[in-house]
Amino acid sequence: MRLINLIYGDIKFQFKYGFYFIYAIFTIMYISIILFLPLEWKEKAAAVLIFSDPSAMGLFFMGAIVLLEKSERVLSTIAVSPVRADEYIISKVVSLGIISAISGASIALSADAKNMLIVITGVIAGSALFTLIGLIVAVNINSLNQFVTAAVPIEIIIFTPPILYLLGYDNKLMLLHPGCIIISMISGSSDYILFLPVFIIWFLFLYKMARINAIKMFQSLGGIKL
Repeated sequence: MRLINLIYGDIKFQFKYGFYFIYAIFTIMYISIILFLPLEWKEKAAAVLIFSDPSAMGLFFMGAIVLLEKSERVLSTIAVSPVRADEYIISKVVSLGIISAISGASIALSADAKNMLIVITGVIAGSALFTLIGLIVAVNINSLNQFVTAAVPIEIIIFTPPILYLLGYDNKLMLLHPGCIIISMISGSSDYILFLPVFIIWFLFLYKMARINAIKMFQSLGGIKL
């Protein structure tokens, strides 16, 4: 019940600060772009847009959320509450995953994506991955400038291999990169299937790192989180 309340609180927080509005604007803009593209371009264009926005936006939104929570002393309250680090992380992953899934599904439908279930699964997986990375970065910074400085090189490392993979550089070893697995799912390719265990390993590693950093952050605020 506590986790459900946390997720509901995060959704309200994100709505209050315009996260849903921003997603809606970008989704409408991307759908408009796709509708005007030639048919043969739509599938790959949709995959790039879905990967780079509904999925990857979790990284930047996570930074904004943590900074807002720090400035409003929300984190100080959570630190001394019974809320556990795992609940805090899962709440962020789920709440941002909901927005990403809605936005990604809307864009995919506009491009007549064939396997919507796999596409949405890919969007949610990507959102979770980026949210964890965003959390790891965000808990260790104190300003938006610091976050952007740290996030930009991470974005380059995350984005470059998947885009190359989508554009035809399809060496299967590239699927050891979690972003390539995600974009394989989003683009409707079946290449990801054999590499799902690799994605799970990446996810568990990033979750553990996010948990370690979240606990450290809450302890610095006077709380003890396990």
